[in-house]
Amino acid sequence: MNYGIIRYIQGVVLEFEALFLLLPCLVAAVYGDKEGLVYLAVAVGCGLLGYLINRKKPESKAYYATEGLITVAISWIVLSVFGAIPFVITREIPSFTDALFETVSGFTTTGASILSSVEDLSHASLFWRSFTHWIGGMGVIVFILAIMPMTGGYNMHLMRAESPGPSVGKLVPKMRDSAKILYLIYLGLTVVEIVLLAITGMPLFDAITISFGSAGTGGFAVRNSGMADYSLLMQTIIAIFILMFGINFNFYFFLLGKHKKDAFRMTEVRCYGLIVLVSVILITSNIYRFHYYPTVRRCLHEALFQVASIITTTGFASADFNLWPNLSKEILVILMFIGACAGSTGGGFKVSRVVILAKTVKREIGHFIHPRSVRAIKMDGKATDPEMVKGVGTYLATYMVVLLISVLLVGLFETTDLETNFTAVAATYNNIGPGLSLVGPVANYGFLSIPTKYVLIFDMLAGRLELYPMLMLFVPAAWKRK
Repeated sequence: MNYGIIRYIQGVVLEFEALFLLLPCLVAAVYGDKEGLVYLAVAVGCGLLGYLINRKKPESKAYYATEGLITVAISWIVLSVFGAIPFVITREIPSFTDALFETVSGFTTTGASILSSVEDLSHASLFWRSFTHWIGGMGVIVFILAIMPMTGGYNMHLMRAESPGPSVGKLVPKMRDSAKILYLIYLGLTVVEIVLLAITGMPLFDAITISFGSAGTGGFAVRNSGMADYSLLMQTIIAIFILMFGINFNFYFFLLGKHKKDAFRMTEVRCYGLIVLVSVILITSNIYRFHYYPTVRRCLHEALFQVASIITTTGFASADFNLWPNLSKEILVILMFIGACAGSTGGGFKVSRVVILAKTVKREIGHFIHPRSVRAIKMDGKATDPEMVKGVGTYLATYMVVLLISVLLVGLFETTDLETNFTAVAATYNNIGPGLSLVGPVANYGFLSIPTKYVLIFDMLAGRLELYPMLMLFVPAAWKRK
């Protein structure tokens, strides 16, 4: 274990967080919020601590998969702990546990909140909550890789540990260039959404913060009513963009480059679109049948917004879907687990893994009919590496074990109903935000006990980092010096 490089990267993370914390200071200056001084003080503290940590350079900058996983896990914990401090000092969220829950929810783009009234927060804090979504959406390590060179060819271990999906590859030969391309696409889409929302009449502050949440597929709103106060046109723009951010970013790379045809050959993207289409049609039919809204058009709008929000694990809500018919709620719960595409900012199990599992089941059934047949599982017209197929099965098993243990622990600490407990875990584990029953879209997580909140904090981090980085922290052998 190369402890020196792990320490060094934590120093870099703190220095970057110091820069991030300066942005709420600027917002506070614009709106006259006294809380800006707190953000400035914490920014200075983070910067100094990062500088002191990095005064001693690591003897070796080489690191491998184990160091990559542990480094990313610790980085996200450090980022969240220091990001929570301004909430505690300003007394806007006086409890450290609650502040940490809110901040982890922000960085992991979960959007689950302990606040009963977000409008009581200062503009600086509202901006910070939403900005954590934007940074966490693509990943803080990816951001750092895009800005500065780290350790040459070893960067892939960091990027693999932080990026969502069964496989992570380079868009171009150099990893730093790949990170830059990802963030340029990410930034470009964010700016376009801000402009479109502002043009339609949304206040600029709302347009910026909502776009941050859309880009990171987060879910923090700046109004107590969530998305309900905005016009149907604004909601439609938001729904379209969160669906776009739920697509594998390789799609945009191909679309903007010389391989436009490859973009539309991506199996995962086509399946993602099909799942969205079928879900919207089923929910529209279901809620219209039971007269939840007066017209088919309104039913279609609400179905599209909620489906887009849930499958991309954004968590914005324009309606209280907790009151919808059972079929509609069941579809939304299924979408919670499916999640968005690999290589997107969305969470969940990922569409690519679902496709690979479905093809694996089909192949196994085919073996019973034709025992001597040899069939490769194909994605995008190419045979999938058997190791990746094996990895998806292993990931599913690990995913289910963590899910079940979390549900049992929440049941141990809470006396709430099963629907609340299960969907609280599902919504945080898959980085969605709102669940059902007592943690529905118009409720919050503030009433839960402290032990439950820490279980859900772990789930949010584990879900965002694809399980293994967080689990690696509990493997004694991983910490041994080599």
